[in-house]
Amino acid sequence: MADRGNKINELRQKAMALPLSPGVYLMKDAHDKVIYVGKAKQLKNRVSQYFGSDSNHSPKVRRMVGLVDHFDYIVADSEFEALVLECSLIKQYAPKYNVLLKDDKGYRYIRVTPPPFSRISEAKQRYDDGARYIGPYMSSYGIRQAIDEASRLFGLSTCHRHLEYGRKPAATERPCLNYHIGQCCAPCTGRVTEEEYAERVQNALDFILQGRTAMIALLEERMNAASEALEFERAADLRDRIAAIRRLNDRQKVVMSKVPEQDVIGVVQGGGSVCAQIFRFEGGNLTDKEEFVWEDVDNTAAFRAEMISRYYAARDRVPPQITVDGEVEDADLLERWLSEKSGRRVRIVQPQIGQQAQLAEMCRKNAAEYLARQTGSTGRETAALDELTRLLGLPEPPHRIECYDISNQSGADNVAGMVVYLDGRPAKAEYRLFKIKTIVGQDDYGSMREVIARRVAEYREHAGETEGFGCRPDLILLDGGQEHVHTVAPILEAAGWDVPLYGLVKDDKHRTRAVAGDGGEIAVRSHRACFTLLSSIQEEVHRFAIGYHRRSRSRSSIRTTLTGIPGIGMVRARELLRVFGSVKAVSRATVEQLLTVKGMTRPAAEQIVRYFGEEEST
Repeated sequence: MADRGNKINELRQKAMALPLSPGVYLMKDAHDKVIYVGKAKQLKNRVSQYFGSDSNHSPKVRRMVGLVDHFDYIVADSEFEALVLECSLIKQYAPKYNVLLKDDKGYRYIRVTPPPFSRISEAKQRYDDGARYIGPYMSSYGIRQAIDEASRLFGLSTCHRHLEYGRKPAATERPCLNYHIGQCCAPCTGRVTEEEYAERVQNALDFILQGRTAMIALLEERMNAASEALEFERAADLRDRIAAIRRLNDRQKVVMSKVPEQDVIGVVQGGGSVCAQIFRFEGGNLTDKEEFVWEDVDNTAAFRAEMISRYYAARDRVPPQITVDGEVEDADLLERWLSEKSGRRVRIVQPQIGQQAQLAEMCRKNAAEYLARQTGSTGRETAALDELTRLLGLPEPPHRIECYDISNQSGADNVAGMVVYLDGRPAKAEYRLFKIKTIVGQDDYGSMREVIARRVAEYREHAGETEGFGCRPDLILLDGGQEHVHTVAPILEAAGWDVPLYGLVKDDKHRTRAVAGDGGEIAVRSHRACFTLLSSIQEEVHRFAIGYHRRSRSRSSIRTTLTGIPGIGMVRARELLRVFGSVKAVSRATVEQLLTVKGMTRPAAEQIVRYFGEEEST
């Protein structure tokens, strides 16, 4: 460790000697292998940050710095020249710790099995298996979508049944669910002939290869011909297929873009990872989509910039517009570089309202769903945490959220509850209860100060533990407004806790209305996923705290009645209530009945009868 500390000091001194000029730096390990390439507006300031305090570094950056043995640098004439040089060097060295994107999707084929009753499917490569292969195509998403739509429209078999016409009489073979919902013509039951099914397969291929518009025109021509030939049943069948294709077009309009050619990029963090989803639009239609997952990042604006430069550096196609769901670092430089690469003007757009903003939001939600499948969480939780992170301006999604609430009745039996959410899910084993000790009467602010002070003290006592009070929260929420936040903030500051602190504000119907911080209130109603998460947290902490208060008040009631009788303590009082069910039933019991209670003595039983007898006489 001492040797590594000396190495860091040596690297820091070297970094401090760098010029305040734009350029590119190359981090290398002990084997002289380039492990990271970065650009900087000012080399000295950027490189020296790596070898200062590592408290603000992500685990990934700390690991990278731990491997750095030495570094080189190249001074550039401008930031733009540094960007171009960075892209070139990353492509040359493929460093381990850079965001690397490979265009490894490969080609896709449409595979058509031999007749009779051919099946249409997607294939990654051609085989000498007697099937017919059409392609290759670059868009696996587009091919899958087209095959699925064609199979449903024309009732092609997609199940795993063995299709051999006449294998079994129709009466002995039951069709599967797809037949009953109108998505398969059930060739396995003999309901269609080989010729009829072959026509369906050809229609499906025409639909895939020629597109919807051409297919509608072709089917309309066949429908009119069938009608003129008085084949009304066939004409009606063709009419229904035309209507189905038009319904597909109506559904497609939901994800159509008014910008004819663009890529839409959504970025979501959660569960220690970050996912970028890319939607590709051509002719206004969604034609392809891709997703990439990496380790968590420190700065999403810098990540978007690096991801965009890596993605388009490996691709020939650059659309005239790239729509993003958040800030992009050095967007002007990237626009210039992309424009030079594509030979036309390229814009990076961050829409705030309208259809483009809806497309960016849809892209981000799909990224959340994909990331959830990779990390084992749910898309709803991932999306909610991502939305909360952006709403509050947090550096990363909070892994551990703690929320506190005070409960009392006219200042009596003051208690507090703490609930914990881990990655957007309630962690009930982490819940804690507090009995207020220093505050008498109704003083919610004083009670909250005591609870947070005790929480900080518990952390110091349990520091180093991996659960419970030994874990510091990433976000603290209080059931209260801005005054609660101002009351508690000095305690966290004195303890050195740099933890985001906010209050949850309710409306007059006791529903979560806003989040309160130092800068005022932030409305949450328009942020659906975030609103649902915060509402559930606020309801949960209220339920937990008030439940403890009711139990505490019940014990207090016992103390002021049964425990006020000579010879009756809490143990005997609890046992009496367990046997008789209520204080009223105890007051009506005889000495002999009372003696059936575990631990009861005759003198104590007589005291109970005497106590309630005197109470009645008064």
